[in-house]
Amino acid sequence: MKQFIAFIKKEFFHIWRDKRTLFILLGMPITQIIIFGFALSNEVKNSKLAILDFSKDVASQQLIQKLSASKYFDATAQLKSFKDVEPVFRQGKVKIVVVIPQQFANDLQHTNQAQIQLICDGSDPNVASTLKNYATAVIMDFQKALGNQQKLPYRIEPEIRMMYNPELKGAYSFVPGVMALILMLTCAMMTSIAIVKEKEMGTMEIILVSPLKPFGVVVAKAVPYMLLSMVNVASILLLSVFVLDVPIRGSLLLLISEGLLFTITSLALGLLISSITDSQQVAMLVSLMGLFLPTTVFSGYMFPIENMPLPLQIISNIVPAKWFYFIVKTIMIKGLGFSYVWKETLILFGMTIVLFGISIKNFKTRLA
Repeated sequence: MKQFIAFIKKEFFHIWRDKRTLFILLGMPITQIIIFGFALSNEVKNSKLAILDFSKDVASQQLIQKLSASKYFDATAQLKSFKDVEPVFRQGKVKIVVVIPQQFANDLQHTNQAQIQLICDGSDPNVASTLKNYATAVIMDFQKALGNQQKLPYRIEPEIRMMYNPELKGAYSFVPGVMALILMLTCAMMTSIAIVKEKEMGTMEIILVSPLKPFGVVVAKAVPYMLLSMVNVASILLLSVFVLDVPIRGSLLLLISEGLLFTITSLALGLLISSITDSQQVAMLVSLMGLFLPTTVFSGYMFPIENMPLPLQIISNIVPAKWFYFIVKTIMIKGLGFSYVWKETLILFGMTIVLFGISIKNFKTRLA
Protein backbone atom coordinates (compact mmCIF):
# COMPACT_ATOMS: atom_id res chain seq x y z
CA MET A 1 0.00 0.00 0.00
CA LYS A 2 2.85 2.35 0.85
CA GLN A 3 4.46 1.65 -2.52
CA PHE A 4 1.14 2.36 -4.26
CA ILE A 5 0.82 5.71 -2.46
CA ALA A 6 4.45 6.47 -3.30
CA PHE A 7 3.73 5.89 -7.00
CA ILE A 8 0.70 8.17 -6.78
CA LYS A 9 2.86 10.89 -5.21
CA LYS A 10 5.48 10.38 -7.90
CA GLU A 11 2.90 10.87 -10.64
CA PHE A 12 1.64 14.03 -8.96
CA PHE A 13 5.18 15.40 -8.78
CA HIS A 14 5.77 14.44 -12.42
CA ILE A 15 2.64 16.28 -13.58
CA TRP A 16 3.48 19.29 -11.43
CA ARG A 17 6.96 19.54 -12.94
CA ASP A 18 5.63 19.16 -16.50
CA LYS A 19 3.92 22.50 -17.06
CA ARG A 20 2.62 21.48 -20.49
CA THR A 21 0.79 18.48 -19.08
CA LEU A 22 -0.50 20.59 -16.20
CA PHE A 23 -1.88 23.14 -18.66
CA ILE A 24 -3.59 20.45 -20.75
CA LEU A 25 -5.15 18.86 -17.67
CA LEU A 26 -6.30 22.07 -16.01
CA GLY A 27 -6.16 24.84 -18.57
CA MET A 28 -7.74 23.20 -21.61
CA PRO A 29 -11.06 22.27 -19.94
CA ILE A 30 -11.45 25.83 -18.66
CA THR A 31 -10.64 27.24 -22.09
CA GLN A 32 -13.06 24.89 -23.83
CA ILE A 33 -15.87 25.64 -21.38
CA ILE A 34 -15.45 29.38 -21.95
CA ILE A 35 -15.30 29.03 -25.72
CA PHE A 36 -18.15 26.54 -26.00
CA GLY A 37 -20.25 28.54 -23.56
CA PHE A 38 -19.85 31.94 -25.20
CA ALA A 39 -18.76 31.40 -28.79
CA LEU A 40 -20.55 28.28 -30.02
CA SER A 41 -24.10 29.26 -30.71
CA ASN A 42 -26.32 28.43 -33.66
CA GLU A 43 -28.30 31.59 -33.01
CA VAL A 44 -27.45 34.42 -35.41
CA LYS A 45 -27.39 37.87 -33.84
CA ASN A 46 -26.51 41.41 -34.91
CA SER A 47 -26.41 40.51 -38.60
CA LYS A 48 -25.87 43.46 -40.89
CA LEU A 49 -29.06 44.52 -42.62
CA ALA A 50 -29.63 46.95 -45.50
CA ILE A 51 -32.92 48.64 -46.32
CA LEU A 52 -34.14 49.56 -49.79
CA ASP A 53 -37.26 51.61 -49.08
CA PHE A 54 -39.16 52.78 -52.18
CA SER A 55 -42.25 53.68 -50.16
CA LYS A 56 -40.85 56.03 -47.50
CA ASP A 57 -44.19 56.26 -45.71
CA VAL A 58 -45.24 55.85 -42.09
CA ALA A 59 -45.82 52.09 -42.36
CA SER A 60 -42.44 51.42 -43.96
CA GLN A 61 -40.67 53.49 -41.30
CA GLN A 62 -42.44 51.56 -38.56
CA LEU A 63 -41.34 48.27 -40.13
CA ILE A 64 -37.74 49.50 -40.43
CA GLN A 65 -37.76 50.53 -36.79
CA LYS A 66 -39.06 47.12 -35.77
CA LEU A 67 -36.34 45.35 -37.76
CA SER A 68 -33.65 47.64 -36.33
CA ALA A 69 -34.90 47.10 -32.79
CA SER A 70 -34.57 43.33 -33.14
CA LYS A 71 -31.48 41.77 -31.55
CA TYR A 72 -30.99 39.71 -34.69
CA PHE A 73 -30.39 42.63 -37.04
CA ASP A 74 -28.19 45.70 -37.20
CA ALA A 75 -29.45 48.09 -39.89
CA THR A 76 -26.23 49.52 -41.28
CA ALA A 77 -27.16 50.81 -44.74
CA GLN A 78 -29.94 52.61 -46.57
CA LEU A 79 -29.88 51.78 -50.27
CA LYS A 80 -31.24 53.98 -53.04
CA SER A 81 -31.82 51.54 -55.92
CA PHE A 82 -31.50 47.90 -56.95
CA LYS A 83 -28.09 48.76 -58.42
CA ASP A 84 -26.77 49.11 -54.86
CA VAL A 85 -27.82 45.59 -53.79
CA GLU A 86 -25.15 43.57 -55.60
CA PRO A 87 -22.19 45.77 -54.46
CA VAL A 88 -23.07 45.55 -50.75
CA PHE A 89 -23.20 41.75 -50.98
CA ARG A 90 -19.95 41.62 -52.93
CA GLN A 91 -18.16 43.74 -50.34
CA GLY A 92 -19.57 41.65 -47.51
CA LYS A 93 -21.18 44.68 -45.89
CA VAL A 94 -24.56 43.04 -45.28
CA LYS A 95 -26.09 39.59 -44.96
CA ILE A 96 -29.67 40.50 -45.91
CA VAL A 97 -31.46 43.29 -47.80
CA VAL A 98 -35.11 44.16 -47.15
CA VAL A 99 -36.86 45.73 -50.16
CA ILE A 100 -40.04 47.68 -49.39
CA PRO A 101 -42.04 48.43 -52.58
CA GLN A 102 -43.72 51.66 -53.52
CA GLN A 103 -47.16 52.39 -52.11
CA PHE A 104 -46.54 49.99 -49.23
CA ALA A 105 -48.86 51.81 -46.81
CA ASN A 106 -51.37 52.52 -49.57
CA ASP A 107 -51.59 48.82 -50.48
CA LEU A 108 -52.13 47.90 -46.86
CA GLN A 109 -54.91 50.46 -46.43
CA HIS A 110 -56.79 49.71 -49.65
CA THR A 111 -56.17 46.00 -50.31
CA ASN A 112 -55.13 44.91 -46.82
CA GLN A 113 -52.06 43.16 -48.23
CA ALA A 114 -48.57 44.05 -49.42
CA GLN A 115 -45.37 42.34 -50.49
CA ILE A 116 -41.84 42.68 -49.16
CA GLN A 117 -38.73 41.21 -50.78
CA LEU A 118 -35.98 39.62 -48.68
CA ILE A 119 -32.64 39.21 -50.49
CA CYS A 120 -30.15 37.04 -48.58
CA ASP A 121 -26.50 36.10 -49.07
CA GLY A 122 -26.84 32.41 -49.88
CA SER A 123 -23.09 31.72 -49.86
CA ASP A 124 -23.63 30.59 -46.27
CA PRO A 125 -26.93 28.70 -46.54
CA ASN A 126 -27.39 28.07 -42.82
CA VAL A 127 -27.05 31.74 -41.92
CA ALA A 128 -29.18 32.80 -44.90
CA SER A 129 -31.99 30.45 -43.97
CA THR A 130 -31.86 31.56 -40.34
CA LEU A 131 -31.93 35.26 -41.22
CA LYS A 132 -34.82 34.68 -43.61
CA ASN A 133 -36.79 33.06 -40.79
CA TYR A 134 -35.91 35.86 -38.35
CA ALA A 135 -36.93 38.58 -40.80
CA THR A 136 -40.14 36.76 -41.66
CA ALA A 137 -40.97 36.45 -37.96
CA VAL A 138 -40.40 40.19 -37.40
CA ILE A 139 -42.60 41.01 -40.41
CA MET A 140 -45.34 38.68 -39.15
CA ASP A 141 -45.15 40.35 -35.75
CA PHE A 142 -45.46 43.76 -37.42
CA GLN A 143 -48.42 42.45 -39.43
CA LYS A 144 -50.10 41.20 -36.26
CA ALA A 145 -49.62 44.57 -34.55
CA LEU A 146 -51.24 46.34 -37.49
CA GLY A 147 -54.08 43.82 -37.60
CA ASN A 148 -55.01 44.50 -34.00
CA GLN A 149 -55.74 48.10 -34.95
CA GLN A 150 -58.10 47.27 -37.84
CA LYS A 151 -61.26 45.27 -38.36
CA LEU A 152 -59.84 43.48 -41.41
CA PRO A 153 -56.47 41.78 -40.89
CA TYR A 154 -53.48 42.90 -42.92
CA ARG A 155 -51.42 40.40 -44.88
CA ILE A 156 -47.77 41.03 -45.75
CA GLU A 157 -46.19 38.42 -48.01
CA PRO A 158 -42.35 38.21 -47.96
CA GLU A 159 -40.74 37.30 -51.29
CA ILE A 160 -37.45 35.43 -50.73
CA ARG A 161 -34.40 35.63 -53.00
CA MET A 162 -31.07 33.93 -52.22
CA MET A 163 -27.95 35.45 -53.74
CA TYR A 164 -25.13 33.13 -54.99
CA ASN A 165 -26.81 29.96 -53.71
CA PRO A 166 -30.51 29.85 -54.67
CA GLU A 167 -30.93 26.20 -53.66
CA LEU A 168 -29.20 26.73 -50.29
CA LYS A 169 -26.84 23.80 -50.80
CA GLY A 170 -24.80 23.11 -47.67
CA ALA A 171 -21.76 22.19 -49.77
CA TYR A 172 -21.34 25.87 -50.71
CA SER A 173 -20.34 26.58 -47.11
CA PHE A 174 -18.89 23.13 -46.38
CA VAL A 175 -16.20 23.14 -49.09
CA PRO A 176 -14.42 26.42 -48.15
CA GLY A 177 -14.49 25.50 -44.47
CA VAL A 178 -13.17 21.97 -44.99
CA MET A 179 -10.45 23.28 -47.31
CA ALA A 180 -9.24 25.67 -44.61
CA LEU A 181 -9.44 23.00 -41.90
CA ILE A 182 -7.63 20.30 -43.89
CA LEU A 183 -4.81 22.54 -45.09
CA MET A 184 -4.26 24.04 -41.67
CA LEU A 185 -4.14 20.73 -39.81
CA THR A 186 -2.21 18.67 -42.35
CA CYS A 187 0.39 21.34 -43.09
CA ALA A 188 0.91 22.41 -39.50
CA MET A 189 0.88 18.90 -38.03
CA MET A 190 3.31 17.46 -40.57
CA THR A 191 5.80 20.32 -40.35
CA SER A 192 5.48 20.59 -36.57
CA ILE A 193 7.54 17.40 -36.25
CA ALA A 194 9.99 18.24 -39.05
CA ILE A 195 12.73 19.87 -36.94
CA VAL A 196 12.04 18.19 -33.63
CA LYS A 197 12.27 14.80 -35.37
CA GLU A 198 15.86 15.57 -36.32
CA LYS A 199 16.63 16.29 -32.67
CA GLU A 200 15.17 13.02 -31.47
CA MET A 201 16.87 10.94 -34.18
CA GLY A 202 20.24 12.53 -33.49
CA THR A 203 20.66 13.82 -37.04
CA MET A 204 20.49 17.48 -36.08
CA GLU A 205 24.30 17.56 -35.72
CA ILE A 206 24.66 16.80 -39.42
CA ILE A 207 22.28 19.61 -40.33
CA LEU A 208 24.04 22.09 -38.08
CA VAL A 209 27.45 21.50 -39.68
CA SER A 210 26.00 21.85 -43.21
CA PRO A 211 26.59 25.05 -45.19
CA LEU A 212 22.88 25.93 -44.94
CA LYS A 213 21.99 28.82 -42.72
CA PRO A 214 18.92 28.61 -40.43
CA PHE A 215 16.76 30.30 -43.08
CA GLY A 216 17.73 27.67 -45.64
CA VAL A 217 17.09 24.82 -43.22
CA VAL A 218 13.64 26.08 -42.29
CA VAL A 219 12.60 26.69 -45.90
CA ALA A 220 13.99 23.32 -47.01
CA LYS A 221 11.85 21.64 -44.38
CA ALA A 222 8.75 23.39 -45.70
CA VAL A 223 9.10 22.82 -49.46
CA PRO A 224 8.19 19.09 -49.62
CA TYR A 225 5.11 19.60 -47.46
CA MET A 226 4.10 22.59 -49.58
CA LEU A 227 4.15 20.46 -52.75
CA LEU A 228 2.14 17.70 -51.08
CA SER A 229 -0.35 20.24 -49.77
CA MET A 230 -0.96 21.61 -53.25
CA VAL A 231 -1.97 18.08 -54.23
CA ASN A 232 -4.56 18.31 -51.43
CA VAL A 233 -5.79 21.63 -52.83
CA ALA A 234 -6.19 20.13 -56.30
CA SER A 235 -8.02 17.05 -54.98
CA ILE A 236 -10.39 19.16 -52.87
CA LEU A 237 -11.27 21.40 -55.82
CA LEU A 238 -11.78 18.44 -58.15
CA LEU A 239 -14.05 16.69 -55.67
CA SER A 240 -15.95 19.92 -55.03
CA VAL A 241 -16.69 20.51 -58.71
CA PHE A 242 -17.28 16.99 -59.99
CA VAL A 243 -18.71 15.27 -56.90
CA LEU A 244 -20.36 17.97 -54.80
CA ASP A 245 -21.43 20.18 -57.75
CA VAL A 246 -19.93 23.31 -56.20
CA PRO A 247 -18.92 25.64 -59.04
CA ILE A 248 -15.75 27.72 -59.17
CA ARG A 249 -17.28 31.01 -60.27
CA GLY A 250 -14.14 33.12 -59.89
CA SER A 251 -10.60 32.83 -61.24
CA LEU A 252 -9.14 29.33 -60.79
CA LEU A 253 -5.60 30.74 -60.94
CA LEU A 254 -6.39 33.24 -58.18
CA LEU A 255 -8.00 30.52 -56.05
CA ILE A 256 -4.96 28.24 -56.40
CA SER A 257 -2.62 31.14 -55.63
CA GLU A 258 -4.56 31.95 -52.45
CA GLY A 259 -4.47 28.24 -51.53
CA LEU A 260 -0.69 28.27 -51.98
CA LEU A 261 -0.38 31.34 -49.76
CA PHE A 262 -2.49 29.77 -47.01
CA THR A 263 -0.49 26.55 -47.31
CA ILE A 264 2.75 28.49 -46.75
CA THR A 265 1.16 30.28 -43.78
CA SER A 266 0.16 26.92 -42.25
CA LEU A 267 3.64 25.50 -42.89
CA ALA A 268 5.22 28.50 -41.19
CA LEU A 269 2.99 27.95 -38.17
CA GLY A 270 3.96 24.27 -38.05
CA LEU A 271 7.67 25.12 -38.30
CA LEU A 272 7.27 27.57 -35.44
CA ILE A 273 5.76 24.83 -33.27
CA SER A 274 8.57 22.47 -34.31
CA SER A 275 11.26 24.98 -33.42
CA ILE A 276 9.97 25.62 -29.88
CA THR A 277 9.18 22.02 -28.85
CA ASP A 278 11.55 19.25 -27.80
CA SER A 279 9.68 16.07 -28.78
CA GLN A 280 7.46 14.84 -31.59
CA GLN A 281 4.72 13.93 -29.14
CA VAL A 282 4.56 17.44 -27.72
CA ALA A 283 4.73 18.98 -31.18
CA MET A 284 1.85 16.84 -32.46
CA LEU A 285 -0.18 17.55 -29.33
CA VAL A 286 0.34 21.30 -29.59
CA SER A 287 -0.47 21.38 -33.30
CA LEU A 288 -3.58 19.22 -32.90
CA MET A 289 -5.00 20.71 -29.71
CA GLY A 290 -3.81 24.24 -30.38
CA LEU A 291 -4.97 24.50 -33.98
CA PHE A 292 -8.01 22.26 -34.43
CA LEU A 293 -10.29 24.07 -31.99
CA PRO A 294 -9.39 27.66 -33.05
CA THR A 295 -9.65 26.72 -36.74
CA THR A 296 -13.05 25.11 -36.21
CA VAL A 297 -14.48 27.81 -33.95
CA PHE A 298 -12.91 31.09 -35.05
CA SER A 299 -12.87 30.64 -38.83
CA GLY A 300 -16.58 31.37 -39.18
CA TYR A 301 -17.03 28.00 -40.86
CA MET A 302 -19.30 26.44 -38.23
CA PHE A 303 -20.35 29.37 -36.06
CA PRO A 304 -20.88 33.03 -37.08
CA ILE A 305 -18.14 35.18 -35.59
CA GLU A 306 -20.48 38.15 -35.12
CA ASN A 307 -22.38 36.08 -32.52
CA MET A 308 -19.33 35.90 -30.26
CA PRO A 309 -18.42 38.38 -27.52
CA LEU A 310 -16.11 41.19 -28.62
CA PRO A 311 -12.94 39.70 -27.01
CA LEU A 312 -13.43 36.46 -28.94
CA GLN A 313 -14.08 38.39 -32.15
CA ILE A 314 -10.74 40.14 -31.64
CA ILE A 315 -9.00 36.80 -31.01
CA SER A 316 -10.46 35.40 -34.24
CA ASN A 317 -8.39 37.93 -36.19
CA ILE A 318 -5.17 36.04 -35.43
CA VAL A 319 -6.56 32.76 -36.80
CA PRO A 320 -5.34 32.40 -40.42
CA ALA A 321 -8.24 30.09 -41.35
CA LYS A 322 -10.71 32.93 -40.81
CA TRP A 323 -9.18 35.00 -43.60
CA PHE A 324 -8.71 32.06 -45.96
CA TYR A 325 -12.32 30.94 -45.45
CA PHE A 326 -13.51 34.41 -46.46
CA ILE A 327 -11.19 34.42 -49.49
CA VAL A 328 -12.38 31.03 -50.77
CA LYS A 329 -16.06 31.96 -50.36
CA THR A 330 -15.52 35.27 -52.14
CA ILE A 331 -13.65 33.78 -55.11
CA MET A 332 -15.23 30.35 -55.43
CA ILE A 333 -18.86 30.99 -54.46
CA LYS A 334 -19.40 34.68 -55.23
CA GLY A 335 -17.12 34.75 -58.28
CA LEU A 336 -15.33 37.96 -57.31
CA GLY A 337 -11.77 39.01 -58.09
CA PHE A 338 -8.63 40.07 -56.26
CA SER A 339 -9.95 43.58 -55.60
CA TYR A 340 -12.38 42.10 -53.06
CA VAL A 341 -9.85 39.92 -51.17
CA TRP A 342 -6.65 41.97 -51.26
CA LYS A 343 -6.93 42.98 -47.61
CA GLU A 344 -7.33 39.38 -46.44
CA THR A 345 -4.48 38.32 -48.74
CA LEU A 346 -2.23 40.99 -47.27
CA ILE A 347 -3.07 39.80 -43.75
CA LEU A 348 -2.15 36.19 -44.61
CA PHE A 349 1.07 37.36 -46.25
CA GLY A 350 1.95 39.38 -43.14
CA MET A 351 1.22 36.40 -40.89
CA THR A 352 3.50 34.22 -43.05
CA ILE A 353 6.41 36.67 -42.80
CA VAL A 354 6.01 37.00 -39.02
CA LEU A 355 5.73 33.24 -38.43
CA PHE A 356 8.74 32.44 -40.60
CA GLY A 357 10.73 35.18 -38.89
CA ILE A 358 9.95 33.84 -35.42
CA SER A 359 10.72 30.26 -36.57
CA ILE A 360 14.15 31.27 -37.89
CA LYS A 361 14.89 33.29 -34.76
CA ASN A 362 13.97 30.34 -32.51
CA PHE A 363 15.97 27.84 -34.60
CA LYS A 364 18.76 26.71 -32.26
CA THR A 365 22.15 26.31 -33.89
CA ARG A 366 23.45 24.64 -30.75
CA LEU A 367 22.01 21.48 -29.24
CA ALA A 368 23.27 22.14 -25.72
